[in-house]
Amino acid sequence: GLALVTQEKAFFITDFRYTKQAADQAKGFEVLRHVGPIFKEVARLVDELKITTLGFEDAYVSFRSYDELEALVASDLVPASGIIEELREVKDAEEIATIKAACAISDAAFTYILDHIKPGVKEIFMREKGATGVSFETIVASGYRSAMPHGVASEKVIEQGDFVTLDFGCYYKGYVSDMTRTVSVGEPDPKLKEIYAIVLEAQLRVNAAVKAGMTGIEVDSVARDYITEKGYGENFGHSNGHGIGLEIHEGPNTSQKAPKTLVPNNVITNEPGIYIEGLGGVRIEDDLLITENGNEILTFSPKELIIL
Repeated sequence: GLALVTQEKAFFITDFRYTKQAADQAKGFEVLRHVGPIFKEVARLVDELKITTLGFEDAYVSFRSYDELEALVASDLVPASGIIEELREVKDAEEIATIKAACAISDAAFTYILDHIKPGVKEIFMREKGATGVSFETIVASGYRSAMPHGVASEKVIEQGDFVTLDFGCYYKGYVSDMTRTVSVGEPDPKLKEIYAIVLEAQLRVNAAVKAGMTGIEVDSVARDYITEKGYGENFGHSNGHGIGLEIHEGPNTSQKAPKTLVPNNVITNEPGIYIEGLGGVRIEDDLLITENGNEILTFSPKELIIL
């Protein structure tokens, strides 16, 4: 299916399998059923409504689809990606409440899973707790694999002294949560304890500093400058965070390539990390609601180093 939105009307075009579902879920849209190629129905509407300029989401429309659309539609086609995504960056009260509920599920899942992490257990374990599904493929990386920022669960057996990084979230009523905690199974290597303390301090500094009016670069620099000062700048290779909402990665971002200014009711992650190949890594992540004078932390699981 696809949507066609004008200044006066909104249409959702789909086939016979989804017309009833679309009518229930696409509130405010006139649902139209197409029988032949879907772009023929678009062309009919464009002609009927006398649309002279038609925007399309160029980040999602394939070259083949563009060719098909251009051959059928008489109006000018204009790339228009990012309009909806930018509108979604600012959440309303209902959206914020839903994200908070998703974060509460993640907190409960973390508490539950602590009882199941022990030497001899494989990295592959997960339990849903009231969610409709996970918001992304759960990252469970232990020992040397915790140096892999996106190390999804493997057959590796957790060993005594391993750091275990858990990066997970859920979907709740269409909205996501995203949280990371790193725990130790038994007494860890002193170097791991050192980088844990650095990452935690960097993360806490961001939590204390972030507010509306800061740019994504400024937010990222709070953590990055501290980690660099401690000698591990080269080991922090990803951005400090990103927006969440209907998708796990959406705007606004907080990185050295993100000059956009944060505004109230943005929801972002704060997730600095240090990764040392062959030894292990640490990442700690909260979800933050941006407010006029600061932020509200939405994830409450403990962040001090837990030694199981």
